[in-house]
Amino acid sequence: MTPAIFGISGLELSADERAFFADADPAGYIVFGRNVESRDQLRRLTDQLRAVHGRERLLITIDQEGGRVQRMKPPVWPAYPSGGAFDALYDVAPVSAIAAARANAHALGLDLAEAGITCTHAPVLDVRQQGAHDVIGDRAYGHEPLRVAALGRAVLDGLARAGVVGTIKHMPGHGRTHCDTHKAMPTVTESEDELERDLAPFKALNHALTGMTGHLLFTAWDKHNPATQSPFIIEQIIRKRIGFDGLLFTDDLDMAALSGTVPQRAERAVAAGCDLALNCWAKMDDMVGICQRLPVMGEKATARLDRALAGIGPKGDVAEQAALIAKRDALLALVTA
Repeated sequence: MTPAIFGISGLELSADERAFFADADPAGYIVFGRNVESRDQLRRLTDQLRAVHGRERLLITIDQEGGRVQRMKPPVWPAYPSGGAFDALYDVAPVSAIAAARANAHALGLDLAEAGITCTHAPVLDVRQQGAHDVIGDRAYGHEPLRVAALGRAVLDGLARAGVVGTIKHMPGHGRTHCDTHKAMPTVTESEDELERDLAPFKALNHALTGMTGHLLFTAWDKHNPATQSPFIIEQIIRKRIGFDGLLFTDDLDMAALSGTVPQRAERAVAAGCDLALNCWAKMDDMVGICQRLPVMGEKATARLDRALAGIGPKGDVAEQAALIAKRDALLALVTA
């Protein structure tokens, strides 16, 4: 098995993709807006992916957070609020905010399960910092680590009730970035003591089955390598200090924060300790190059993948979705009541 997550170019698998994926046997896939048109079409696409491998349990992922980051959109699917909506409710009624976040994630997860998607890259556990770049912004659940952890825990629980695995991101913390990692490499210069705030939500939810790194340079830990490609950060901070032993994805390797070719970026990330290289854009040359550079998936990564796949539950009852959304909306209305 190739330790990578690959994207798909269109609404259906091409003949070339089908043949390549059968040979490469990647650990999983990621779905983007270009792959999404209708409920029937999306389910057909995910069924095609399962048929390539003959495996019913397959890691098919998506960035479906709500708010700005939502690949499955209205009018076909419901709109989901950003993390900031639950942060605002927490100011008024913390218990209600947790209940609303759980109901929202459960409803969102039902959409994913119906479509055959088994993992979403949420919740965002980055602690929002004053004056930081808005690339995280209202995707975050707040400025307080305990609040972020409480709401993030509710999201993981809601997704699990729908049979979907959640991903905690972006370790070891993306809340202090002063630029967009899609465009440049952020350098975080705060001390280890200051960075404890960023680690706290990840420590609280270190039992999550999957997690994702961030492409940020933390000078307190590694002056030369971003977290995604830093052996020290992955082993000493993510694995040991945070205590995360789940399946570790890179963030998208196409981001301009990283240097070198995409296959070189993947090689450095996996060598540093990431379990899976995330390559989103379905460029065949890049995917072939990744397969040429990466080793076969190791025993530890395979065991983590198996645990993540075991966390995929039976598909929830989509008939519950309307009641869950109504509950969420009634609770969020407390902010303006």
